[in-house]
Amino acid sequence: MINNNEFNFCPNCGTDKIKYVDNKKWFCSECGFDLYNNVACAVGVIFYDNFGNVLFEKRAKNPRKGYLALPGGFCDRDETAENAIIRECLEETGVKPNNVDYLCSFPNDYEYKDIHYKTCDLFFTAELENKNMEDLIYELKGQESEVESFCVCKVNSASDIENIPLAFPSAKKALTEWIKVRSL
Repeated sequence: MINNNEFNFCPNCGTDKIKYVDNKKWFCSECGFDLYNNVACAVGVIFYDNFGNVLFEKRAKNPRKGYLALPGGFCDRDETAENAIIRECLEETGVKPNNVDYLCSFPNDYEYKDIHYKTCDLFFTAELENKNMEDLIYELKGQESEVESFCVCKVNSASDIENIPLAFPSAKKALTEWIKVRSL
């Protein structure tokens, strides 16, 4: 992905001598100002039941509006990934996940309002015990700005994953990893 995050002027001295260098930072040759384009941390949860059902959200906004995603979002400053996934799940679904376990991480590209963000997406799992995921859907309270609706999909094989219109490639990789771990 080409970096479209361009500055016309240095935010420190105001000259037009700022350039994006080494594919990681902006540097002003006039005053020596550095601004690093660090990776953002995001989290997602594979919320599942004993039947191989996984909860998905239909995205209510761009990027990838209308596609399916796992509940999650960006970590806030001074927040652990574990706390972020609990907060994001509560915000987006109204449900606090129990027994959250780390699964894996994958890099991702996230474009929002013409700015390209590189993210490291950390994925967790949370089992819904003693309840069918399809029953839970009617109890969820989606965050209107983020979630258009909820759906449940069976995820027991690679072909199941291929048939889900996922918003982000990192979620596809995480679901693939989840299937591997479950089969061990």
